[in-house]
Amino acid sequence: MSKIAIYPGTFDPVTNGHLDIVRRSCEIFEKVIVAVAESSTKNPMFSLECRVEMLKLATKKIDNVTIEPFSCLLADFAKQKESNILVRGLRAVGDFEYELQIGYANSSLNSDLGTVYFMPTLKNIFISSSIVRSILVYSYNVEHLVPKEVYTYIKSNFRINGD
Repeated sequence: MSKIAIYPGTFDPVTNGHLDIVRRSCEIFEKVIVAVAESSTKNPMFSLECRVEMLKLATKKIDNVTIEPFSCLLADFAKQKESNILVRGLRAVGDFEYELQIGYANSSLNSDLGTVYFMPTLKNIFISSSIVRSILVYSYNVEHLVPKEVYTYIKSNFRINGD
């Protein structure tokens, strides 16, 4: 059986922490699908199409990763993709409690579905999409928080850093 893992999230926007987890997941699994949630209930700053494009740019040099949008239950998406492994990131104790609940909920919907948790490297532990969005609202530089390709994309397509 091929080991296909799914790394789901809103990635609004993709950060260095996300990319760290993608890279390490790709070292373990044959294929990693980065599943970009439509997530209209979260009111993302960036459109689904922009988030998919940013991830494609950030992962273009990683061979065994694909980027796919989804708008259904994650458990159903995993069945469609014939995957029984989810990848999630844990930064702090608060993340663990939330992720544990989500993991159990997904297992209740698809009993074959398991979750593998990665901790980000120390240099990325404080980075979250919400922190990046907060900084972007005030037009400050986020170059040190997001992949180079993502920073270039945001700078070229959106008003930031006083531009």
